[in-house]
Amino acid sequence: MQIPKLFFFSGILFLSVAAIAQEKNLPLDPAVRTGKLANGFTYYIRHNEEPKKRVVFYLANKVGSVLESEDQRGLAHFMEHMSFNGTKHFPKNELVNYLQKSGVRFGADLNAYTSFDETVYQLPLPTDNPELLQKGIAIMRDWAQEAALDPVEVNKERGVVLEEKRLGKGAQERMRRQYWPLILNNSRYAVRIPIGTDEVLNNFKPETIRRFYQDWYRPDLQALIVVGDVDVNQMEQTIKRQFNSLKNPLHEKKRTKYSVPLTGKNQFITVTDKEMTATVAEVLIKRPMLPLRTASEYRKSVVRELYNQMLSERYAELSRQANPPFVRGNAGISSFIGGLDNFDVSVVARPGELEKGFKAVWRETERIKRFGFTSTELGRAKQSYLNNMESALNEKNKTNSENYVQEYLAYFLKGTAAPGIQYEYDMVRKDLPGITLSEVSALSAEYIPPSNRDILLMAPEKDKNTLPDEKTVNSWIKAVADEKLEPYNDEVSILPLMTVSPANGKITGAAKDEKLGTTLLTLSNGVKVLLKPTAYKDNEVLFTAFAPGGTSLYPDSDYQSAANTAGIIPSFGAGNFNPTQLDKFLSGKQLVVRPYISERAQGVSGAATPKDLETALQLLYTYYTEPRKDTELFQGIIDRSKASLQNRANDPSSVFKDTVSAVLGMHSIRRTGPTLAKLDQISLDRSFEIYKERFGDASGLVFTFVGSFDAELLKPQLEKYIGSLPASGHYTQAKDLGIDVPPGKVEKTVYKGTEPKASVQLYWSGNFKYNTVEKVTIDALRECLEIRLLERLREDESGVYSPGTFAQTFKYPKNRYLFGVEFGCGPQNAEKLIASALDEISKLKTQGPAQINVDKWRAESLRTRESESQTNRWWLSYLNGQQSNNDDLHALDTYQSDLQSVTPERIKAAANTYLSGENYIQMVLLPENQAKP
Repeated sequence: MQIPKLFFFSGILFLSVAAIAQEKNLPLDPAVRTGKLANGFTYYIRHNEEPKKRVVFYLANKVGSVLESEDQRGLAHFMEHMSFNGTKHFPKNELVNYLQKSGVRFGADLNAYTSFDETVYQLPLPTDNPELLQKGIAIMRDWAQEAALDPVEVNKERGVVLEEKRLGKGAQERMRRQYWPLILNNSRYAVRIPIGTDEVLNNFKPETIRRFYQDWYRPDLQALIVVGDVDVNQMEQTIKRQFNSLKNPLHEKKRTKYSVPLTGKNQFITVTDKEMTATVAEVLIKRPMLPLRTASEYRKSVVRELYNQMLSERYAELSRQANPPFVRGNAGISSFIGGLDNFDVSVVARPGELEKGFKAVWRETERIKRFGFTSTELGRAKQSYLNNMESALNEKNKTNSENYVQEYLAYFLKGTAAPGIQYEYDMVRKDLPGITLSEVSALSAEYIPPSNRDILLMAPEKDKNTLPDEKTVNSWIKAVADEKLEPYNDEVSILPLMTVSPANGKITGAAKDEKLGTTLLTLSNGVKVLLKPTAYKDNEVLFTAFAPGGTSLYPDSDYQSAANTAGIIPSFGAGNFNPTQLDKFLSGKQLVVRPYISERAQGVSGAATPKDLETALQLLYTYYTEPRKDTELFQGIIDRSKASLQNRANDPSSVFKDTVSAVLGMHSIRRTGPTLAKLDQISLDRSFEIYKERFGDASGLVFTFVGSFDAELLKPQLEKYIGSLPASGHYTQAKDLGIDVPPGKVEKTVYKGTEPKASVQLYWSGNFKYNTVEKVTIDALRECLEIRLLERLREDESGVYSPGTFAQTFKYPKNRYLFGVEFGCGPQNAEKLIASALDEISKLKTQGPAQINVDKWRAESLRTRESESQTNRWWLSYLNGQQSNNDDLHALDTYQSDLQSVTPERIKAAANTYLSGENYIQMVLLPENQAKP
């Protein structure tokens, strides 16, 4: 259960113009059944078989933190927690317990969120179990109005919510408390942050939250959204029967619609913090948010999307300069909060260069205000927009149920139109040709007026005295306005991507596996290609490839050049195109291709629509055979990277993360965190040489393609673009660098930060008997321990919000495992909670886990595998992983029997083997004031 993060310049766009009085709202997608009961309760039901035998229930409440009275601050979110801590038909923790036994994961599947204006509960369920399906509906009914709110459970949950609040503390939260009232114009939103206040959370009476629940959890503010593999008619009758009895309160409170008022004033604020890692300037220009309900408003939203897309491309091009004027810069129109839209300009400045960075981002807004966009920019943006719509239309029969849920949530909560993809596509096809350059360019004047402008500066505390005041920043804006600017010149290359067309290779061998539905091709250059056509998506092809070697083949002196080569060299473009030309060439195409290098391998990963797959293969071929080298762009990357690292040591989480990595990695320079000195070790010449060594010879490459393709039609393209890759037939296996998690016992405490918060990470490691049964056994151990830690550390001791466990197993370079436990807590509780965690481990070693917890793990594993194995991504990961580990591709055949073979006794034995404590590392982050003199 998480409170969504708040982003002021996220680029999300729900925009429109003033509605024409006589214009009708767009119709709701006819594929969804909707209705309203006599009590005001709304429902939406849609049959959808992606995934099959699954359904998702969402209970949406127009109830958020803005409705809280002063003595209820934080209780909208607290109420969300209490809905999981006992209802009429599921007392105490029985709700979570029952669902876990049915294979539903708490936090991953079963979840909820609370924001300013709404609270939403989600529950995905299998539909092949009628009893479970009926229980699911009963749960939604209980959540709507039957929460128990047992005073004992309320008091136990205080610590959990306070720990969740503690996790959010830090520089960003401290600074937000200062600037939030200003940018929200001292509206109700400024004093109703969903997480609430310590005073209320510590001291409220149970009757106070009950009053909130009774006032606001009512049918006229609620909707049930059901999307999945269900009978719509039957589901509708069940909903009517179950939810018709919900009652609105006798003395119903008015649900006030709050907003952020516009004052017409310009405002300025500077905030600094000791732990802030960068200097950031942001200009927010607010205006009323207009609804997206009618056809004309929809057209306006398309215009805005085109505007944002072209503006984003301008800033991306600016950032690719040889000497970029900032670390990051951007601008665009987005939805804000409290009924407002927002034009946001932001810059992360290089150290000591705030004026230069600010002027650079503002200069682009000024350039667009004066000259607008070009016809070629608009043409690319239109094509890209249309291609995205076509892609969505092509996937309409394979659209995931969650996507539909989000549409209907926005329809119910915000009134955002949801006419369906076919209707939207038809509107776009009709409207797009008529959208003119002047129409798009005119948005600058509309959205960048001189009033309702807030300027926010955030910086490290040490830079406080050097920050400009409001007069100075306004003078920068005026100086840019007075500059003589040139119109943007849209340089588009007419050259082809590849300098030379490849000479075809040949397929020299093919081996089919009927059971897996795969074909393994051998090409004339020795490259292997495993093909698995699927019908999970109609418009998606995923691929990846690996070859042995990686950075392990290079000495420490070359490590930085080697580790960064796959990020640096492709950033210069490929073939005939520099990065800007390549970006424009790819505009409108739906594909991604990314070379990578890891410690033990190098290769490429990517995705494309079937229509753009050949272009993706061309780009892949070009990355391998025609890399580019650019000294100026390289220096720009290094300078920007140095700027972003300048204040890294201010951030407690970064310091702790780097320390943990160093300890686990035996303090090898390959495991310690990034530094300015390491950036200086990167040589462009050496990186380019290493890139050509690792990618210039395709020997040992193994590709996997999964998705919507015809294997016979794909084969000629594979011969042309992969079979023609140069390959000597010789390659070197990766080396064992001997960097293992150190043996023995290590305890280390890092003192960093000012907030009263601790982070705990516990690790066990050693040799591992690598086989499928042992892998599922250690996973069962992990899950059984996590269940107990949730029950004890969270539910019983109220000391943590969300304890986590993980288990990693490795076949290469040696059979090893790494097992971990992590949680955040109050510094005063760290030692006690570590002792509790170790005590639970001790119980697993002496008593083994409860059978019910083993059953929960098995049910969750089966349900998760059943769902995930119906996706291209799962198959790509599985097939590639099995091949890179030289494991049997048919290991999945024994998955169920492997799960069934795991017993409490086996897990008990695994606990004694893997959690013996002989190799144990304890890492704790505490605030600086806890350090002993």
